[in-house]
Parts: sequence; C-alpha cells; structure tokens
Amino acid sequence: MLAAAALAVVAAPDTAEARAARPGAFDGTWNVTFTPRAGNCHATNTVPFNVSGRHVSSAGGGKVTGGITPKGNVTVRITVGASWADGRGRLAGNSGSGHWSGFITGDQCSGVWQAIRS
Repeated sequence: MLAAAALAVVAAPDTAEARAARPGAFDGTWNVTFTPRAGNCHATNTVPFNVSGRHVSSAGGGKVTGGITPKGNVTVRITVGASWADGRGRLAGNSGSGHWSGFITGDQCSGVWQAIRS
C-alpha cells in the first residue's frame, strides 16, 4: 500500500502568494491520492497526511516524512513495510499535485498524486 523554493519580487504579492507565504498556510489534514502510471503497480490509494508549519507527517497509513516551503513546494517519503515512495509537487490553496516514484511490493513504480485539504 502506498500510502509521492522562495523568490523575492519588487511588486507586492497577490492575495494567493501572500496567503501561501504566511507561516502555517498549508496546515491541516490532506487526503492524497496516489495513481500509478508506470511499473507493475495498479492500485490507486488515498492516504491522509498532516501538514504543520514546514513539516509533513502521517495522519495514518504508514510512515511519512517530509517538508513544505512557504510557497507550497512539498517533498515526502512514504514507507509502509518494505515498500517506499518519494514524492514531489506543490500545494496551492486547498489542493495540490505532483509526481512520485518508488519500490512498491517488489516492483519499481511511478505515478502522479493529487491532494485535497479536508
């Protein structure tokens, strides 16, 4: 079971950027759906993650470690038994998406993920 940076500008940031730059802007529980695209992994899985400040952790369903930048760029590693996957992507507002790759139940696999804040 798989459960997948900051730039200065002269002009004032728009509302979405200002919200993303605020500490804790992404805090909460995120339901992340992992969809395989390559390899011998066929099941789509949804796993809850917690975001608190700059840290990403498990909200159930395996060990999750990772981080998030003030702009919403996220990196995670998910481990369940001998299976693992690394993911990268971006959160914005109450949703996000990205790519993942890893070694799942004996097979190398990769795919995409989508997240919705609950």
